[in-house]
Amino acid sequence: MAISVKLQAFEGPLDLLLHLIEKNKVDIYDIPIVEITAQYLEYIQNMEIENMDVMSEFLVMAATLLDIKCKMLLPKEVNEEGEEEDPRAELVQKLLEYKMYKYMSYELKDRQIDASRTLFKDRTMPKEIEEYKPPINLEELIGDANLSKLKELFKMVMKRQEDKIDPVRSSFGRIEKDEIDMDVKTAYVEAYARVHKKFSFMQLLEKQKSRMEIIVTFLVILEMMKVGRISIFQEDTFDDIVITSRAACE
Repeated sequence: MAISVKLQAFEGPLDLLLHLIEKNKVDIYDIPIVEITAQYLEYIQNMEIENMDVMSEFLVMAATLLDIKCKMLLPKEVNEEGEEEDPRAELVQKLLEYKMYKYMSYELKDRQIDASRTLFKDRTMPKEIEEYKPPINLEELIGDANLSKLKELFKMVMKRQEDKIDPVRSSFGRIEKDEIDMDVKTAYVEAYARVHKKFSFMQLLEKQKSRMEIIVTFLVILEMMKVGRISIFQEDTFDDIVITSRAACE
């Protein structure tokens, strides 16, 4: 009586090779090509695959293994640098890449399963609270200043920053990580306003060390003016803008 043997299904020839390497507990960088080739050929002889496209992939790998096996029996070739070439090197590289992507797919699948267990609570905020907007008198906040005046002042400060650049040192190569945290800069400007109460917008910008710091500080001032934390005043068109902390006026 014949004994039926159920063969394990593999996704492709590389999957089968990786299985044989792990099963035999051999070093992937030093594959015993004779032993692995024999086991590989034994497996594909027992395969029952009707799809010739799939079967052809396994047969191509079998031919590759036989080719490597033949090359291992011949004297080793030497490359241009005088080093001996390993006929298994290209196969090893493909196996390493396949193994990496295979285990990455397992990780992604686990994350997908974990994500399916995540539940979200529906929004319960009353509609009238979500739609509420505090009344703001823009004319009172802005006063005599407008965006065009702020823009002109901003250009003037940026021009002064450019004039400070050393023409010799600026040509030196330098790697600089220029990231400004908006929350940190907001806290800095608020603290500055509490201490000085009434101060020059120009002097505040000139205290900044880089172009990015000037830009972020400029945006913080606009936001503080919008929400009513500060008020600004400019007597003439090209005069400095004076900022007053509203906390000091209360």
